[in-house]
Amino acid sequence: MLVGCPKEIKNHEYRVGLTPESVKELTVNGHQVWVETGAGMGISATDDQYLAAGAVIQDGPDPIFANCEMVVKVKEPQAVERAKLREGQILYTYLHLAPDPEQTADLVRSGVTAIAYETVTGPGGSLPLLKPMSQVAGRMSIQAGATALEKAHGGRGVLLGGVPGVLPGKVVVIGGGVVGFNAAQMAVGLGADTTILDRDPEVLEKLGIHFESRAKTRFSNKANLEESVAEADLVIGAVLVPGAAAPKLVSRAMLKTMCPGAVLVDVAIDQGGCFETSHATTHAEPTYVVDDIVHYCVANMPGAVARTSTYALNNVTLPHALKIAQMGWKEAMRRNPHLAEGLNVHAGRVTYAAVADELGYQHLSVDAAIS
Repeated sequence: MLVGCPKEIKNHEYRVGLTPESVKELTVNGHQVWVETGAGMGISATDDQYLAAGAVIQDGPDPIFANCEMVVKVKEPQAVERAKLREGQILYTYLHLAPDPEQTADLVRSGVTAIAYETVTGPGGSLPLLKPMSQVAGRMSIQAGATALEKAHGGRGVLLGGVPGVLPGKVVVIGGGVVGFNAAQMAVGLGADTTILDRDPEVLEKLGIHFESRAKTRFSNKANLEESVAEADLVIGAVLVPGAAAPKLVSRAMLKTMCPGAVLVDVAIDQGGCFETSHATTHAEPTYVVDDIVHYCVANMPGAVARTSTYALNNVTLPHALKIAQMGWKEAMRRNPHLAEGLNVHAGRVTYAAVADELGYQHLSVDAAIS
């Protein structure tokens, strides 16, 4: 199969779909790989390294989109990239379609076969291709929030760990999944007064056992959420409904109960955000203020630590890319129902139920798409 890897063009996105090591795995298995010149510079991977791995370097994205059977990316294709996609081509990347009707419409019109990293499943309903970026984003959320809390950045001027004689900052993490767990780990490590809210008693039990007295757990109902948010210096939005838009858990009215200069970090912004006042920002301008509350809503947080993120991502995406290249997407999905969960769009139809329901498309089952 001819596999292509274009340079990412989203604002301050430094990751790349394939590392030189991943390219070598594909080429030694008999596949051709075209990489856009400069695609790996954000992770300090040069064109010469890609050449040594067996890639063909292309001057610009057009040859890749025009000729490659599978395009491997990191972030969702931007409008100019979507215009280059074509019928029968495989797109393998993060998509986050539910809160993005424009992207969904363009992918449907293109006829592309779009496989989303974030909906590929694993045993027990896990999301193994989302997990490493959730780990990175969860850990980054605390350092981003700590920076935003500094007075020079518009925050309250609170040091999360406090100092002897001064209480630590209060961190509230909404959601006890992968993002929330990693955020709590970082907050606890800094010495912050940390509370984690979740609706699943089993999750709360596991968190309680892991953190013991270092973090508090609380059932996430409306009253507990309102009280916790009102007392917080830093709130981390870490909720996820796989493939669907995130629920709006923190209302604008709740902002008025918070101390001026408190910070909200919305890690769910890729799925539309879990705060009513959230809208996506970039690493160039990461924060904005609503009702005296600082909002950090960068939609590609892991892009800031591109090398760590890219290698962590390739560890989990490459095995599926190899299977797709070797067998074709249909046979790969017949043999692996977990990969089949990643199919979001095929030949002008939406094939992921949560996206179809959210955006009003008629759902085509994966089985029907494969057959």
